[in-house]
Amino acid sequence: MKLKKLLVRTLLYGFLITAFIVSVFPFYWMLTGMTNSAVDVIKGKMTFGDQLFNNFKVLFTNHNLGRILMNSFKVSILTVLGALLVSSMAAYGFEMYSSKARDRAYNILLLSMMIPFAALMIPLFRMIVKLKLLDKHAGLILTSIASVFLIFFFRQSFKSFPKEIIQAARVDGASEIRIFLSIVIPSMKATYAAAAIYSFMISWNAYLWPLIVLQSEKQKTITLLISSLSSAYFPEYGVIMAAIVVATLPIILVFFTLQNYFVQGMTGSVKQ
Repeated sequence: MKLKKLLVRTLLYGFLITAFIVSVFPFYWMLTGMTNSAVDVIKGKMTFGDQLFNNFKVLFTNHNLGRILMNSFKVSILTVLGALLVSSMAAYGFEMYSSKARDRAYNILLLSMMIPFAALMIPLFRMIVKLKLLDKHAGLILTSIASVFLIFFFRQSFKSFPKEIIQAARVDGASEIRIFLSIVIPSMKATYAAAAIYSFMISWNAYLWPLIVLQSEKQKTITLLISSLSSAYFPEYGVIMAAIVVATLPIILVFFTLQNYFVQGMTGSVKQ
């Protein structure tokens, strides 16, 4: 019996160690790659080199990494703020106000999630051109604010929100805007944090739609920079690895900063 338990435990720990190595290896390869030259990366060198500062120098001088990072932060932060406000207000309306057409509209909204983005690209592009927002960050932000998934996510959280609090606030004469800003938002910090992480990751990692909308070098985001570096005739793999590390750090920082709220928000908890 002891032998059987030992065998099971050995297999379990062996599987976990293997999964850990497989998960961590790409990050290790990325970190070592950004310290080596393109030749060393091609040769498969897996130890740290001495080209770190040179690779970052190329990024900042030849590819203007500082401006590109500012573009990415600008687009992502404004998209997150807009998505949280619009999606949460829409979900609040769907949950708190009853009408015959409410459920029909909500079901149609959910069905729209089944439409692939490839089918929406041409109508969205025509709209952007007519609004004269092509090659502008505003065109990218405004078309990314609306998120059906976030509306669904917020509404599911609102279902557990105590309606008695809202009714009491209405009796006291508080307006709906004041109820939403002063009661609902502070009570659902965890939900907003989880939605913020999701929205930031989607916006920061977006590639196809920014590639279509942003057509000049000065408007590029970090994903477009990595793509252009990778498609060069002679790819500088050390520089590419450095750019990937820089692109990964903000997501890691955002997640670890809000991870406690993220877990609570995904479970639908509401502070009462």
